[in-house]
Amino acid sequence: MPERNKLARYAALFEDIRAGDIMSADVVTIAAEKKIAHAKELMKIKKISGLPVVDEGRQLVGIISIEDIIHALEFNKINDPIRRIMSPSVVTIHRDDSLAQVVDKFESFKYGRFPVIDDEKRVCGIISKEDILHGILEKFNLIYVHDQKRTSTLNTEYSAITGERLKAAEANFHYAIDSGDIDAAGSGAAMLKQFLAGKNFPNDIVRRVGVATYEAETNVVIHSRGQGDIYFYQDEDRFIVRVVDNGVGIEDLDKAMKEGYSTAADHVRERGFGAGMGIPNMKRFADKLVIISEKGAGTQVEMIFYLPTQTWPLI
Repeated sequence: MPERNKLARYAALFEDIRAGDIMSADVVTIAAEKKIAHAKELMKIKKISGLPVVDEGRQLVGIISIEDIIHALEFNKINDPIRRIMSPSVVTIHRDDSLAQVVDKFESFKYGRFPVIDDEKRVCGIISKEDILHGILEKFNLIYVHDQKRTSTLNTEYSAITGERLKAAEANFHYAIDSGDIDAAGSGAAMLKQFLAGKNFPNDIVRRVGVATYEAETNVVIHSRGQGDIYFYQDEDRFIVRVVDNGVGIEDLDKAMKEGYSTAADHVRERGFGAGMGIPNMKRFADKLVIISEKGAGTQVEMIFYLPTQTWPLI
């Protein structure tokens, strides 16, 4: 998927996220009265291509770039103060800007990163494309979307986490969940665990995949009142598990997240299911978890499990 489409997808999914939520607060700035040579060394040490220039109150007054450094070297001005060569016109992002506004700024100006400012124009952070694509799910391990605008994102072929295309026909493993047979709940997870164990993947990751998939599968059987599927995909450094259904959706995720909370019927509890640990256990055992749900349309659970650092054969 092209980078632009990835960013647009995230902007639609996480429309309530603000720039301040995903920016890096550890931003390197430099004073306008410092020498250009100082900026040159700082860029070299930090391996960056530009520096926001601030005054004594940390208010943004300009920016100095690698191009400015080259110009200073060319005309023997490397020991001049930065204020003489910096650009006073800086494109910024406000910390309260929405993710959609941030994405639009990247698309409009094609810069690699932008300084983030507060109401007093003080520099409070820096934001890059990597912050958009990765920072969201680092800060928010679980995202829940539950309204009518999510119809276009529910049960699509694209990952809600990575943006990559995940065709059902290309899954390494697939299991159709029989939601009418409560005694079969967990059979798909057991088969997936057996499938992975036969490929000699580490026991710990196989166990975590098994537990998290079991919880997602049993939730489909107990709560969805619809049909579901388990899809498993392997990449070079991670597993992706998707459990989808076309059932009633999740009514209240805040409650569902609480350990011990369950809407399971008594006859379900009598069979040992519905203890209220489903979503908490998914969150506990998966490295990344996204749940997209729409009332009356179903639920999509997507989990990522990172493989230990080494080369693994694709299955």
